[in-house]
Amino acid sequence: MNSKNCCCADKPDSAGTHPKPQANRDTSKPSQSGQNATAQLIVPGMGSNHCAGLVKTSIERLQGVATIQTNIASHQVDIVFDVNKTNLDEIRIAVESAGYDVADAQLSLNGDAQKVAMTVPGMGSNHCAGLVRTSLERLQGIVDIQTNIANHQVTVSFDPGLVDRQALKATVEKAGYDVASIESASSDSHQAAEDAEEQYLAQAWRNLWFAAIPTTIIMLLMIPEMFWQPIPGYLAIVALLAFPVVFFRGGKATHRSAWRSLKNRTANMDVLISLGSMPPYLIGLIGFFYPMTSFIEMASTIMTFHMLGRYLETRAKGRASQAIKRLINLGAKTAIIIRNNTELEVPVKELIIGDVMVVKPGGKVPTDGEIVEGNSHLDESIATGESVPVEKGPGDLVLGATINKEGLLKVKATKIGADTFLSQVIRLVEQAQGSKVPIQEFADRVTASFVPAVIAIALMSFVAWIVFADTFRPILEWGATFLPWVDPSLSPIIAATLAAVAVLVIACPCALGLATPTAIMVGSGMGAEKGVLIRSGEAIQTLKDIKVVVLDKTGTITAGKPSLTDVIPTSAFSSEVLLAATAAVESGSEHPLAQAIVQGAKERQLHIPPLENFRSITARGVEGVVNGQLVHVGSRRLLSEQGVDLGELDETLRSLEVQGKTAMLVAIDKQAAGVVAVADTIKEDSKSAIKAMHELNIHVVMVTGDNERTAKYVADQVGIDQVLANVLPEGKVDSVKQLQAKYGNSVAMVGDGINDAPALKQANVGIAIGAGADVAIEAADVTLVKGELTKLVEAILLSRATFRKIVQNLFWAWFYNLAAIPVAAVGLLHPMIGVIAMTVSSLSVIGNSILLKRAKINVN
Repeated sequence: MNSKNCCCADKPDSAGTHPKPQANRDTSKPSQSGQNATAQLIVPGMGSNHCAGLVKTSIERLQGVATIQTNIASHQVDIVFDVNKTNLDEIRIAVESAGYDVADAQLSLNGDAQKVAMTVPGMGSNHCAGLVRTSLERLQGIVDIQTNIANHQVTVSFDPGLVDRQALKATVEKAGYDVASIESASSDSHQAAEDAEEQYLAQAWRNLWFAAIPTTIIMLLMIPEMFWQPIPGYLAIVALLAFPVVFFRGGKATHRSAWRSLKNRTANMDVLISLGSMPPYLIGLIGFFYPMTSFIEMASTIMTFHMLGRYLETRAKGRASQAIKRLINLGAKTAIIIRNNTELEVPVKELIIGDVMVVKPGGKVPTDGEIVEGNSHLDESIATGESVPVEKGPGDLVLGATINKEGLLKVKATKIGADTFLSQVIRLVEQAQGSKVPIQEFADRVTASFVPAVIAIALMSFVAWIVFADTFRPILEWGATFLPWVDPSLSPIIAATLAAVAVLVIACPCALGLATPTAIMVGSGMGAEKGVLIRSGEAIQTLKDIKVVVLDKTGTITAGKPSLTDVIPTSAFSSEVLLAATAAVESGSEHPLAQAIVQGAKERQLHIPPLENFRSITARGVEGVVNGQLVHVGSRRLLSEQGVDLGELDETLRSLEVQGKTAMLVAIDKQAAGVVAVADTIKEDSKSAIKAMHELNIHVVMVTGDNERTAKYVADQVGIDQVLANVLPEGKVDSVKQLQAKYGNSVAMVGDGINDAPALKQANVGIAIGAGADVAIEAADVTLVKGELTKLVEAILLSRATFRKIVQNLFWAWFYNLAAIPVAAVGLLHPMIGVIAMTVSSLSVIGNSILLKRAKINVN
């Protein structure tokens, strides 16, 4: 076959996707090694935990499925499976069998597998796509093949140990098709999810209008028919108008979803709507042969309000899950880089580590890197939540998506793609939004059997009204005194039908399924915007009940790096002369304490004179010539050896050492000049943060490897309740265990170093300082991006506010269903009122979650 003239009778796939897979056809040939793969599906209709549970149940029936993760915020399902036992097509079919359409499906291999996209211009129909697929399937190491005739693209996942790109290209060409290009395929799941959500919302809007226009006409005709005079041919007109509403577009999709889920034994919300609309319409047709009340108007109204509810719910939930969209949009799309002494503009995804990026004033830093040239202030509010720009210069690290406020910067890329700070934040927020809170587990167990239970109640209500109509009629007579839609004169069959349909359409498993995830969506998004990253729903529930917070001293309460604290001259010298001479000598040393003194002099805007004849004296200190004078900086032993009389400085030295500071004596021309002291300073917000914790009735403990005297001094400065000193790194875990034994499972640990990771895991909630080690952050349940302890207080307040919303939502959802279903069963609710109430119940849960944004969690 000539690739340029695809002579096929098949019509192109109008949807622009690959041909729909057949259930009995294995479209992937696994590699010989029995490898695992990850499938990532976008399921737009999976809008609550109830829906997610049905999807999960259906997939779990497949062989070889290892893990399933659902995230209703991004409508995403991630499945790890054995490619020898199932494949992407079977997973897609399992989801569709549960009643949910799959908008996008991507596959990636766990390991060294690769994925390429080939452009095949001659592949213009499903027939052509089938020939290409069949040819590729004959190769060893093929894991998955996806064809898209709309863009003439074939995406192949394969094991590079068994087959390579050239073999793939040659195979397609042997099938008679030219390959225009072959390149690495990278799937943007966030973009796919966003596109799918937009399409789903647009489709819901079109379905709503398609249903609303005929239903509005029906309502306008029904009013004169009921209250003034009969309209000739009324039943035929109403039946014709209602038919497309109930059976086309949105109605058709609802019935198809219901039928699929029933066959799959995973009954969903659409089953209730289908049973509440299709039978009333069909029963209403009996009116052409036998005089009776018409139910056709009711069927049309129920379907229309279902379409309205679906649209409003999708829009509202989109507002609740805006955090990730905002984070994704923060990133730069392109970068200006220098290659071969030429500036080039390239997409950010094409950056490689080591690229030097040019960041102009007002521009965004494209990816994480290190400044190699230039000075500026950067707006790091996306990371820290603080709006005050931070000064940066050569050697400083910068984060992607932060904004350069003034100077021109050249930045060397150090992290790209999934390793960047922004990608990690997005991943943590997604992880939190996809997680579950322990309190939710009972609700999930109930909603799993909710729809069958409602159908059973509806059937019992129908039968009870037929058999015991006279018993129920006094209830209708009582209800008619204050409910205008209640009619006590209805025949038993009509009353039974209305009661059964009302039960079906008023029940709302979605309200229960939305109660927890919408609150977590909003809460985790708020946290991310304020520099508080919460990894899981369980951490939210546990953090709210924390009674003890264990703080590592260095890097948590203190800054974690030495700085100049004291400059105390003798009467013969001024503090400026003392510090300038000391800084000049220390400028010759690379020791951190020396650099702290030099930095302290610079911050005080002192001129540091040139240094001559620098010499380091082992275990004693340093010496050098400054302005023609010999200067010694170091210990008592150094000055004693030089014959310098310390005088009053000896007592000053002891006083500073008691405070946990490192003090150095200074002599100029062998005359005692003074003392300079360096210490790991306490962070500005530590005292206020610990005070705020006390206001929340939290017991604060400091754990440190320092001696008791130094630890006690720091503790007294900030108001620590309990000090655990002389604790070795491996002893921190035991310290946490001892506190858990005393205070129960309500201990949080805050740390920043690699040696804190085991203790963070042991604690009931592990909290990492964002400026700390990656290992500590990975071990933690919560990450404080900026590293300020006030952010810990905000995290606790946020967890409490989020959990309150979860409890409120669950209470409302339970109360609504427990109250509404019995009222409907006894005939006091008209189905039209019921379907409105059902829509309002879901929207009220989402709305209440969105109100979480008003919670005051800032620490003054």
